[in-house]
Amino acid sequence: MNILIIGSGGRESAFAYKLSKSPKLNQLFIAPGNAGTSQYGKNVDLKVTDFEGIASFALENAINMLLVGPEEPLVKGIHDYFLEREDLRHIPVIGPQKEGAQLEGSKDFSKEFMFRHAVPTAAYKSFNKSNLEEGLAYLETQKLPIVLKADGLAAGKGVLICETLNDAKQELTAMIADAKFGDASSVVVIEEFLKGIELSVFVLTDGNSYKVLPSAKDYKRIGEGDTGLNTGGMGSISPVPFADEVFLSKVEERVIKPTIAGLKKDNIPYKGFIFIGLMNVEGEPYVIEYNVRMGDPETESVLPRIESDLIDLLEGVAQGNLHERSYTVSAKTAVTVVLVSGGYPGEYESGKEITNIENVEGSIVFHAGTKEVDGKVVTAGGRVLAVTTLQDNLFDALQQATADAGRIFYERKYFRKDIGFDLI
Repeated sequence: MNILIIGSGGRESAFAYKLSKSPKLNQLFIAPGNAGTSQYGKNVDLKVTDFEGIASFALENAINMLLVGPEEPLVKGIHDYFLEREDLRHIPVIGPQKEGAQLEGSKDFSKEFMFRHAVPTAAYKSFNKSNLEEGLAYLETQKLPIVLKADGLAAGKGVLICETLNDAKQELTAMIADAKFGDASSVVVIEEFLKGIELSVFVLTDGNSYKVLPSAKDYKRIGEGDTGLNTGGMGSISPVPFADEVFLSKVEERVIKPTIAGLKKDNIPYKGFIFIGLMNVEGEPYVIEYNVRMGDPETESVLPRIESDLIDLLEGVAQGNLHERSYTVSAKTAVTVVLVSGGYPGEYESGKEITNIENVEGSIVFHAGTKEVDGKVVTAGGRVLAVTTLQDNLFDALQQATADAGRIFYERKYFRKDIGFDLI
């Protein structure tokens, strides 16, 4: 098969790595890719939202499948675009159509969906410019801390946890009246704060049947001990020690099955990944959010544990016979440590030469924000590399990934040395 992956981050690097191992692969293309994806396939200089350019490339290169990594092209309707064009309809797209992508594209839509289909989640109410005063009054009736979520896509920055009523009122006003997150916060979801420990469960579905992929936990804060600003993710582990069989069976019965059934009941076709962000509240699962694609850096921990042929599973999604495909997962533990640019998640410099990657022996290095300039690999983003190792137990995996992250060099490199140690 000729496959085109859309995206340029660590997640897409992990997809490229995994697909490159399949005997079913003929040619692999990544648009736009990064300095690391070129070792698995050919990078193509196309923006992820350039649907016309992607379509032309797909036709010219006899692409048999399109795998969409990030959420933006899905929310903007890349799958619908391919279905609407007669010359593209034969190319299956892995990722939901625009309507299904609203599970991530609109927090209000996803909360309504959860309540409609009895998926356990926090209590909430949504507000906009027309009823901002009601929103401010509503805050006075709620327990603190309280969560404010921008309804639309805000690049992972649209969720605020407010400790005081004054903060909550100020932030709600800033989000709605002052467009703190642009159009994304024209509607704001005010949500009950759930106290527990977070994890993610990933599902691959053809719209009828599904496979539950390995669970993962990521670490969002920049500082060790989970301190400092939120980031796109500083590392992840899979499996999650506290997500035992009992907990995961609750997730399947109370969350996954009603989600898949709910999509069918609402006549929302869905072919692709569902990322379920969960809070484990004293052993009970509550959904914090849905994403309509794989997470980053969780993908870098999840995919290396999947022993089955990923292309075979994706074909099952495309053809609607996923239930017939075999699926096995390694019992080993994966740990991913993310290396970032100095200053991230604030201002940072790019263009720093990266050396010593070849000295990493016990881990896989997935590129995220990198590019090649004059034969050298340089930094080109906030999150630069993801170092993943697979070992027999969590402690060995943590030691190996952390040591290998230390072997790579670029100016002002930073990574957390405590990823996963809270779980030992």
